[in-house]
Amino acid sequence: MKQKKTWQGTSATRRNSALFLFLFLSMLTAFGPFVTDMYLPSLPAMAEYFGASASLVQLGLTTSMLGLAAGQILFGPLSDKYGRRSPLLLSMLLFLLSTLGCIFSPSIECFVLFRFVQGIAAAGGIVISRSIATDKFKGKSLAKALAIVGAINGIAPVAAPVLGGVLVGSSGWRGIFVVLLVLGLILMGCCLHFKESLSHAKRSKEKLSKTARLFKPLFSNRKFIFYTLQLACAQGILFGYIAASPFIIQQHYGFSPLAFSFFFAANAIAIGIGAGFSVKFKRQENCVTLSCAGMLLFSVLLAAVLWMKSSIWIFEALLFALLFTMGLSFTASTTLAMDSARQQAGSASALLGASGFLAGSLVSPLVGLGNILVSTGLTFLICALLSALCAFLAHKPRENVDVCLKQNA
Repeated sequence: MKQKKTWQGTSATRRNSALFLFLFLSMLTAFGPFVTDMYLPSLPAMAEYFGASASLVQLGLTTSMLGLAAGQILFGPLSDKYGRRSPLLLSMLLFLLSTLGCIFSPSIECFVLFRFVQGIAAAGGIVISRSIATDKFKGKSLAKALAIVGAINGIAPVAAPVLGGVLVGSSGWRGIFVVLLVLGLILMGCCLHFKESLSHAKRSKEKLSKTARLFKPLFSNRKFIFYTLQLACAQGILFGYIAASPFIIQQHYGFSPLAFSFFFAANAIAIGIGAGFSVKFKRQENCVTLSCAGMLLFSVLLAAVLWMKSSIWIFEALLFALLFTMGLSFTASTTLAMDSARQQAGSASALLGASGFLAGSLVSPLVGLGNILVSTGLTFLICALLSALCAFLAHKPRENVDVCLKQNA
């Protein structure tokens, strides 16, 4: 009894500061997007180096996104059973080893394989960062914490290629992975300093072989499912934008890669502002409603502008507005989803994150079908419509949702 009391007293006093937690969670959240997007500008150089086709080199992007989705399903339940710190250390170690594998890959096939492992490893940081935030904060405080996480999560996917473009010009494609290796080392140090946020009493008692059961309560959690789907559809807009904008701005509008980087940076700011502004709402449900309405409106206008081949400045203004309203949804939807599944925070974070990357893997190829201007506008519009529908179903009382689903069936 005496030893138990001493252990509890010691753990209670070993806490990380709020500043450390915010910085740590922000870095973990940015991890995934930097893994997937930072090396995009180096694809042509890599194709030349390995003597491989462009499509084979691009397979490294696809496998990393699949790894990010699968890894979240893996690390989410692990963090619910064993706490947050141990799975984090495992994911960082796996990331460092896979990044070294990418740097010294003798062939493009080895590189693609290591990219898949790298994606799985990076997923640990993403899924556990949301779980830590849910462990440490509640209500308005949780919304503020996730606002920071959401802002980084929105900025990182569009900022990473800009940084990668600078690096590839000065140090080649390997320089990008050296930077990722350094980032992994920094995060490993932070993980060692991090104090466990999930007590033994709150950890899952399920056997590891039965961790799939941890997801079962989530699929019967109506609010969690619809907010997760709503956020995934909103992220479909983001990944569609990332895939299409280089071709639209550089090939259609005729801007240089450097000018394209400035457009990218401006749009990253729009997402970050939207994610940060969401905490101003007293009710996060209202923020989601405004976000969905804005995404739907600006998607319709953008589809029309792209179809009519209007001025770049009209296109950019509407795109900035669309990404701002999308940023609102990143924080609000994540807050509502995680708050509704507090008892399964790790597994909930896993499904929430995996759904976004799966949406991205589905949407990214769609914008390249046929006329990219038309397909991009339609992709934005479809994602916005589905996002609004999911938000509507999430907001409605359960009995009304059941009636709606029966009528549609």
